[in-house]
Amino acid sequence: MSLIVLTTLNARYSHTSFGLRYLLANLQELREQSLILEYTINDQLADVLADLVRHRPRIIGFGVYIWNVALITRLIADLKQVLPETVIVIGGPEVSYETDRQEITQLADYVITGEADHAFRELCRKILAGTPPDTKILNAELPVLSTLVTPYNEYSAEDVAHRIIYVEASRGCPFTCEFCLSALEIPVRQFPLEQFLESMQQLLNRGVRQFKFVDRTFNLNLRISQAILQFFLDRLEDGLFLHFELIPDRLPESLKELIRRFPPGALQFEIGIQTFNNDVGTLISRHQDNAIVDANLRWLRLETDVHLHTDLIAGLPGESLESFAQGFNRLFRHAPQEIQVGILKRLRGTPILRHDQEWQMIYSQNPPYEILSHRLIDFEQLQSIRRFARYWDLVGNSGNFRDSLRLMLDAQPSPFHEFLRFSEWLFLTEQRRHNISLIRLFERVFQFLTDQQQIAPTEAAQTLWADYTRSGRRDKPAFLREFALPNPTPLTRAPENSPDRQRRHLASPD
Repeated sequence: MSLIVLTTLNARYSHTSFGLRYLLANLQELREQSLILEYTINDQLADVLADLVRHRPRIIGFGVYIWNVALITRLIADLKQVLPETVIVIGGPEVSYETDRQEITQLADYVITGEADHAFRELCRKILAGTPPDTKILNAELPVLSTLVTPYNEYSAEDVAHRIIYVEASRGCPFTCEFCLSALEIPVRQFPLEQFLESMQQLLNRGVRQFKFVDRTFNLNLRISQAILQFFLDRLEDGLFLHFELIPDRLPESLKELIRRFPPGALQFEIGIQTFNNDVGTLISRHQDNAIVDANLRWLRLETDVHLHTDLIAGLPGESLESFAQGFNRLFRHAPQEIQVGILKRLRGTPILRHDQEWQMIYSQNPPYEILSHRLIDFEQLQSIRRFARYWDLVGNSGNFRDSLRLMLDAQPSPFHEFLRFSEWLFLTEQRRHNISLIRLFERVFQFLTDQQQIAPTEAAQTLWADYTRSGRRDKPAFLREFALPNPTPLTRAPENSPDRQRRHLASPD
């Protein structure tokens, strides 16, 4: 039996717990007596409990995040009943701040706040030696990155074959955006470049072709980012896929020259716009030059083959529905492949709470602590945006309705308001946001185009048929059978592990 079990509930099977692999890699002499057990939030808690109890570890370490805190709280409560002698240690962003206000911290034996790469090992040593700390809350010292054992050898063959491989060249963020936990992670620290690239080569040698960089600001240190891009360019081959999070107003020519050289399907940039309202940006301590952002987005779409995943946040203090609509329309005109519409969350520890009184910010008390209303956006308006965000993900971001979406929105003075009209109509028609089959969604889009927008049925049918058959579908849906439509062009579907099929799972679950 293992002395130490590291565990968490991931959002889905394709995700791997990067943090747990760091803890395992840095356990030193305890490494061989430890293992990782990963589950998902969709697993039955009774089955998870039984599996943990079967191992009867001396110590269980839990990685706690906004998407799993409620479930892990229940799991720990049961574990304390069944394995009362097992020491429960929790860590992660959800328990690193406001620790005295949470049920889960009352249930656990120890809470490690911050980066626990070394602190968890030291705690385990003391517990196993019979000299456990008297203090329950342990504040981890910021580790020097050059002293860490990196976790890349902890990825299994199954991970390499079927799951997302996370990597990082740096930790921290230089910015102070008040809605984000990264604002608390100053300064930015770099891993030794030579050591990092050596690890990337080892992953390539093992067959890894898809890398998700978790660096918050990949293009902050241009020397490092250029070296990493050049490294992968020198090893470019079919199937290579790299995901980076970029600062939107920092793309000097030296970086552009490298980006241009990557072929279609090789690069995905996650670009957090969050808001185009300068006053809101100032209010939440987010500073970006939106004119440069526009120019960079334009360049990326016109002169590169990068897949752009962009982000906007609804519900920020000072931002009305109309202001958000203007920002969405501005971003939509750049035609990024994805616009992720997020709802503001009151993450523990973030300074966004300083606006609560002035802007009458009201948040849900349950994870993920989303905004319910504020002075400029009422509850019903935010509910409309939630529906918008869900349906936009199904129609706008899925890639299934590329031409149909353009037919619906391109001629509209406000794409946001028109899609909001569609989302309200769809919700009234379906009475649900989830579990709408793809073929039913195609039919509903057809109905909206023809009944609500008065587009000629033949034009709508031809456009939807082109979208429907683009990925290789051959069956003609019942609602299109009355139309004379061309035979679909033969197309080989991308393999399950291709970048195009995988990128939809790369976004963080929160």
